[in-house]
Amino acid sequence: MAVYDSVRTLAQANSSQGMIDWAAVSGAATEAVSPGELPRDSANMENFKRDITDAATHISRTIDADFSLPSVIELQNRHHWIASNIDMFEAMITQFDIPDVSVSNVPVVINSASMAAALSMLSSNVLGQYDPRILSDTPDTHRLYFVVPNIEQVASELDAEFDRFRRWIVFHEVTHAAEFNIAPWLQSHLETQLTTAMQSLSEGHVDQTPLTEVNTTMTVIEGFAEMIMDRAFDQQFADLRRKVDQRRGSRSAVTTLLRRFLGIGMKRDQYERGAAFFDTIAKREGVRATKAVWEDPASLPTQAELADPQIWIDRVV
Repeated sequence: MAVYDSVRTLAQANSSQGMIDWAAVSGAATEAVSPGELPRDSANMENFKRDITDAATHISRTIDADFSLPSVIELQNRHHWIASNIDMFEAMITQFDIPDVSVSNVPVVINSASMAAALSMLSSNVLGQYDPRILSDTPDTHRLYFVVPNIEQVASELDAEFDRFRRWIVFHEVTHAAEFNIAPWLQSHLETQLTTAMQSLSEGHVDQTPLTEVNTTMTVIEGFAEMIMDRAFDQQFADLRRKVDQRRGSRSAVTTLLRRFLGIGMKRDQYERGAAFFDTIAKREGVRATKAVWEDPASLPTQAELADPQIWIDRVV
């Protein structure tokens, strides 16, 4: 019945809304997936609150830098997550200069169905998300989400102790919050890169440079987070890392969203390269030296420097 309702909603997509009917996307995406249970008991809320506070303390100590947590922190179900992210998809679509020449609803139905499928699929896989409000009308209101039904489901599937698994996910997302907080230029820098890449795609250019730049930035974001998280987490985690790495869709939600949208694939070896880059710097120069990557855009490593961290060390540290 959920699939039928989703298809019916998409069939009613209206071309007067443009190439994508976002109301239809929202309706179809939520109808295609169960929201999942969201416990509202005080103990559940307190456990998340404690983990978030502890994560901020441990991460701040690890990187030797103070940072602020997002002003909005939410425990969500899958439908909440869809509602929180659909505006980013819409903002990204508006970056494409696509003339609306359709004379029927067929193109808008197909486009809307593709977006609905992506959102519903991701809503069932995302565990936590730091949302830097990329291309948002409210860029200063960063947010932190935890999709509780997914965390519970995956912990069960992986046969992982729920409290430890929840805490590990919290540490990962708070690490992303630290990155964007200690590098206030990162949000606008990533937005500029994304806008350039999307404009290049919409104009049919074959130049891969804009996509490579986005890919490099995301590799750095993920690599730094993994390196810091491994040093900041206060419990055993090797089994969790191994199990989660084997699960598709386990990576940072924001980078997953952007990569899917731009068609940028990222293999496990690319994640490992990002983490290895920072591990090498930490071993040679100390963990605090890795923060230099967030000094300014010029301090970000190139593809060559990701492959040979010593080049970056000689240039920046």
